[in-house]
Amino acid sequence: MPDRKMFWRIVRRLFAAQRGRLLVILLALGAGAALTAALLNIQVDARSRLTKEFRAFGTNVIVAPRDAGDSSTPAALLNEALVSQVREFHAPPQSSASSNLYVVADVSSKTSINAIKVVVAGRRSEFGDGTIRLSLRGQSVPQNQKESVCAVGYKVAQQLQAQLADPLVLRFSHGQEECVASPSAARGDEEDNQISVSLDTVQRLAALPGKISLMQLNVSGTPREIREYIAALAKNVPGADVHGLRQFTDAEAKIYNRISGLLTTTIVLVLALTGLCVMAAMTNVAMERRNDVGLMKAIGGTTRRVMRLFLAEAALLGLAGGVLGGAAGLLLSIWLGKGVFGVAARPRLIVYPVSVALTIVVAIISAYPLRRLANISPASVFRGEG
Repeated sequence: MPDRKMFWRIVRRLFAAQRGRLLVILLALGAGAALTAALLNIQVDARSRLTKEFRAFGTNVIVAPRDAGDSSTPAALLNEALVSQVREFHAPPQSSASSNLYVVADVSSKTSINAIKVVVAGRRSEFGDGTIRLSLRGQSVPQNQKESVCAVGYKVAQQLQAQLADPLVLRFSHGQEECVASPSAARGDEEDNQISVSLDTVQRLAALPGKISLMQLNVSGTPREIREYIAALAKNVPGADVHGLRQFTDAEAKIYNRISGLLTTTIVLVLALTGLCVMAAMTNVAMERRNDVGLMKAIGGTTRRVMRLFLAEAALLGLAGGVLGGAAGLLLSIWLGKGVFGVAARPRLIVYPVSVALTIVVAIISAYPLRRLANISPASVFRGEG
């Protein structure tokens, strides 16, 4: 206990003796910790942000018939019994799915003289409440007529000159269905050339009860987690072809790897520059403490105990710089994320202890010049020799 009390008493005196130089070291460590914490927080937040943004594009996993790509055979269909197998399969959080049946039907409206052929897509949500909500904008639709509402793609609405609530007639083979139009805004994809209705309507129209063309799944997670999910689902439903949309998963992985690599390189450079600044300041500190070390050794202090004092001082400086700089870095990351990416980064708590730990390590490593004090001879110091 006496040795421990004396140890910390000497450490406190070391801080009080050279406040100016130690303040410079503390500022360098704090600045390095702030930049490290900010970049680490952006790096961690980028993964979840990218995953969320790519999931907003929609479907990334398809469950289709095995011979769907063979043009020499009629269009293959799936039984709706497959839907329950996919639903019962353990799905990742925030996943969704829809069953789809596509037919090419003749569509006419009261404002168009001739019917045109349009792809009619029947859809039903499977992981939600079981329905795709199609409604007329600005108008209330009776509950018994909700199924008769059809979402008309932008280009189809132009061809049919269809307005809101216009009646449409869908004809396929010997079947016929009626619905009221709800024109959609331009999307820039295939849905601009389609009419979307409930799955039951298309099944009645095409006389295909219990049949679907494919299932579309929107699965959240990293590219690796999605690939593992696809492989596991393919084993669970061997009668169907399960595959992912690689343009989404591959693009997500490439973008994140580039962002992560750039941020990691920047973090390493920041820590290296911080270490060099602290090392330069420590060199001056070591030169000014020659007399102190000589006196410690003259009264019986071992080299190991002397070095332990200076390492404890460096660790405390790193802790203080990391605690203050890490907190400032998390706030800085919010501003950087909003300024560079347009979205404020969420503070990730795991970043704070990591940035503090890295700052302490840099401070201890940067104290290397203090090792020169271990070779000082007390006699040469007292004689005034350099």
